[in-house]
Amino acid sequence: MPASASDVAVRAEALVKTFGSTRALDGIDLEIRTGTVLGLLGPNGAGKTTAVRILTTLLRPDSGRAWVAGHDVLAEPDAVRRAIGLSGQYAAVDENLTGFENLYMVGRLYGKNRADARSRSRELIGRFRLDDAADRPAKTYSGGMRRRLDLAGALVAEPEVVLLDEPTTGLDPRGRLDTWEVIGELVAEGATVLLTTQYLEEADRLADTILVIDHGKVIATGTADQLKAQVGGEMLQIVVAEQGELEATKRVLADLGSAEPDVNTHSREVQVLVDAGPKSLIEALRRLDAEGVVVLDVSLHRPTLDDVFLSLTGHTAEEQA
Repeated sequence: MPASASDVAVRAEALVKTFGSTRALDGIDLEIRTGTVLGLLGPNGAGKTTAVRILTTLLRPDSGRAWVAGHDVLAEPDAVRRAIGLSGQYAAVDENLTGFENLYMVGRLYGKNRADARSRSRELIGRFRLDDAADRPAKTYSGGMRRRLDLAGALVAEPEVVLLDEPTTGLDPRGRLDTWEVIGELVAEGATVLLTTQYLEEADRLADTILVIDHGKVIATGTADQLKAQVGGEMLQIVVAEQGELEATKRVLADLGSAEPDVNTHSREVQVLVDAGPKSLIEALRRLDAEGVVVLDVSLHRPTLDDVFLSLTGHTAEEQA
């Protein structure tokens, strides 16, 4: 990377990758400053994992350039691999080894001596609450335990840059909170993190900067607050008693909102972005009462990241996931 970018841990310029007729990446740029977290958001198939695989030297881009920890991913792949830790979408552990042995093996492969590999493995076993299972074969682990072991494996070498591809998928709420805490500790210790996720709460909590991609292109970037400000207004949400009342509710909110209402038939909820805030809420309830619609719940709130995702991609992250 240019010397002027010495405080940038990861940079990609105009990355393009195609698979047959599918253009997975269509010229994306990204930059992660040292010691920060970049949240990479987008629908399934948007190109998030392809970007991670290029940055970790697992794929070659068709065009464009990328640097990780100051090393060109094409010209210096070995140096990149020494500088990174990776946890992919699916846990990559040796089922015949114990949890401790998995981590110890990774430590030795990274060149740690026996004592250091053993010490680091025990430290991570405790950090990820695997003490009771440390000496059991990984094939006896639950899915969540394997996920935690895989995350621990990404950290054995104390990497400068950590790439986490949907790291909390499959974890229970406690496991997710534990992982968030570990990521926070990593950054506090000086690591740089690229995080892909479908959990918008995760990006809101952890990411210093968020990049939203769709169909291989960057469609928005900024802090969580900056992205929320782009949506503007407030979100009005109404839950009705019967599915048959959704059409009338959508019609009413379409008249009052500044965008097309979003309808969730399963939860019998309609939401829309409004500019008049409380006035819109009061008017919506008045009109729905005149239509004979039974309202079970109503709320008005600032846009969330999920609202940003909806406005940018046309659907919520949960729907796509």
